[in-house]
Amino acid sequence: MISNQVLQETINGIKGITEVDLCVMDLSGRPVVQTMEAIGDVEKEVRSFSESMAESQVIDGVQYFKIFDDKRLEYILLIQGQNENDYTIGKLAVFQIENLLVAYKERFDKENFVKNLLLDNLLLVDIYNRAKKLYIDVEKRRIAFLIQTSYGKDHNLVEAMKQLDLIRESDFITAVDEKSVVYVTEVEEEDSQGHFLEHASRIVQALEAEEILDVKIAIGNPADNIKDVSRSYKEAQIALEVSKIFYEESTVIAYNQLGIGRLIYQLPLPLCKMFIREVFGDYSPDSIDEETLITIDKFFENNLNVSETSRQLFIHRNTLVYRLDKIQKNTNLDLRNFEDAIAFKIALMVVKYMKYMDTMD
Repeated sequence: MISNQVLQETINGIKGITEVDLCVMDLSGRPVVQTMEAIGDVEKEVRSFSESMAESQVIDGVQYFKIFDDKRLEYILLIQGQNENDYTIGKLAVFQIENLLVAYKERFDKENFVKNLLLDNLLLVDIYNRAKKLYIDVEKRRIAFLIQTSYGKDHNLVEAMKQLDLIRESDFITAVDEKSVVYVTEVEEEDSQGHFLEHASRIVQALEAEEILDVKIAIGNPADNIKDVSRSYKEAQIALEVSKIFYEESTVIAYNQLGIGRLIYQLPLPLCKMFIREVFGDYSPDSIDEETLITIDKFFENNLNVSETSRQLFIHRNTLVYRLDKIQKNTNLDLRNFEDAIAFKIALMVVKYMKYMDTMD
């Protein structure tokens, strides 16, 4: 249904051009929008006209016109006056409002279709039939971006997205909640992961320029057909959740960048606890101090290179070796050994995942 605000703006525009007052009424004779101060008591006339076969009629000096929405009578338009141009103006106004009704209905139908498509609420045959009616190319390659911000309920993130120059008319944008939207765009076969990440980064910059802060974008894998768009969206959902656990500093993250983090996210908690006991035994990973954790992270970043790690941390090589020996004493894991280092790295990630799940509970 078209909003009253849009209707009011439409008849205001028509009056501004023609200098003729108009009033749009519902079928019971109550004004919906109008440019005149008062039209008088015309409820009886409106009801009588709406039940007649005529599409336009003059009653007591007032021109009456019917406005249809897909062959269903929706409104009655009134023009006060009998100038020879009033009939033409009325028909043009009817034409304009009926086209608006069609446009808004198509827009609503498209948004409704996209939401049901993303949520897997449509049968395969329905996807193709409804896409055809909405003139959506089903064979186009598309990719889903899940965009989350701290924008809040006082603003419309969907409308903010639609105002960006980066968004095309063929793109789908629909709200997930008051702080998240799904953005689905067409991509070419030759477009690489780097292209998607760059596009997402430009969206982040554009939204921040509009003072929309704390933007985080997760990207699914490309869908070769419209029926697979929901898969791309679900991958973006997973990417967003996993990034909150393991890649907190990243503003843009893609599903195929998640690596071990995605595998850990899919593990059941009992299995995680079992793995932690196997790796650490009776030793609690929570007892590792912040300084040691920073040392370990830097050691992993430098591919287990002792000399380079000590140089970047501005500590003596022997100090680093002492810290690594201390970890080995507590956990029986020598981080200078590749297999032990991998086990320790995964264990720390599992601990982080378990703590995150505890906060969710």
